Amino acid sequence: PRYKCGNQKSCPRNHFAFKIISGAANVVGPSICFEDLVLMSSVKNNIGRGLNIALVNGTTGKLLKTGAFDMYSG
Repeated sequence: PRYKCGNQKSCPRNHFAFKIISGAANVVGPSICFEDLVLMSSVKNNIGRGLNIALVNGTTGKLLKTGAFDMYSG
């Protein structure tokens, strides 16, 4: 069977499914999947160098904001 965000098992009832994948230098970009919807990825062109963050409403699961914080440049 296929589970949300490609996880190996389903989430318990009243829980959200998510998967965060770290990037590998400049070769593979990071991605964030939430409830089977890719929120951030190199394909969507909304990731950056450093920390990539997606802010999601914990009650509704609605995406509120995305951002990247470049920790290298300060």
